[in-house]
Amino acid sequence: MLISKSWSRRGWTDSRVFAAVVLVGAAVAVTFDAWRDIYRIATRDEESSHIFLVPIVAAWLFWVRRQRLRHIRPTESFLGPATVLAGWLMHSAGDTFMIQSFYHGGAVVMAIGALLTVCGAGILKEFFPVFLTLVFLIPVPGRLRQQIAIPLQTLTAYLTGEFFYLLGAPVMRAGNTLSVNGADVQIAEACNGLRMMFALGLAMFAFAFGSPLRGYARALVLVATPVSAVACNVVRLVPTVWLYGFRPGRFATVFHDVSGWIMLVIAFLILLAIVRLLRWALIPVSTYTLAYD
Repeated sequence: MLISKSWSRRGWTDSRVFAAVVLVGAAVAVTFDAWRDIYRIATRDEESSHIFLVPIVAAWLFWVRRQRLRHIRPTESFLGPATVLAGWLMHSAGDTFMIQSFYHGGAVVMAIGALLTVCGAGILKEFFPVFLTLVFLIPVPGRLRQQIAIPLQTLTAYLTGEFFYLLGAPVMRAGNTLSVNGADVQIAEACNGLRMMFALGLAMFAFAFGSPLRGYARALVLVATPVSAVACNVVRLVPTVWLYGFRPGRFATVFHDVSGWIMLVIAFLILLAIVRLLRWALIPVSTYTLAYD
């Protein structure tokens, strides 16, 4: 017996867990082409590589809230089949009308509905941040990404150029191109910080809902995420552009790639510092445990 007696008395039996696994597996099997396409996009498109972080974040958020299962009595719920039906309609519409977000999102919704069918609506309420994390599994459509990326590229190029001016370094900017020492460096989609924003957003979502914070503290962390991502990306691009201008070649490229991961960690630490600053200022950011927040 895998489930303890105390949990079994609440309805969390081996058979129920097994049924949940089987139903979720069946939902994934029915929409397997969509899940395989999500995996393909995540492996081939660097802007969607954050998808691989989603299972880790979801598992972490479930783990820190696991004691809430003691307060949930699983029951069959019509919300589950209704969610499965809604997911199937969304998935079918996406397949028929070639709407990528519907095609992928419907597959995710069907898997959630299969779980709710066995476990009931209570698990959705108590573990809502876990389910919300699954939204990040849906790759951002190219058109929507361009609408975000293009203004972000322009803003990044502008701020990077202004940073050079503050340092007194000679730089010329024409659109999204910066010229240093006669070398033109294009602030392309890969440099606009969108990738960092998605990855950092997931990390900070895990921190915000995996820590006993008040609602306003969580909101502050989440709102500060894109600002921190853009700021750290600009700080990363200043030495990168300088290297391309004065030390072109493989070294500049390696620095560009490695510094992206380093700045992701730094951006995360900056947001953690914001919460510590609130505590230092005697502003209460947590007064309760995660089991009941």
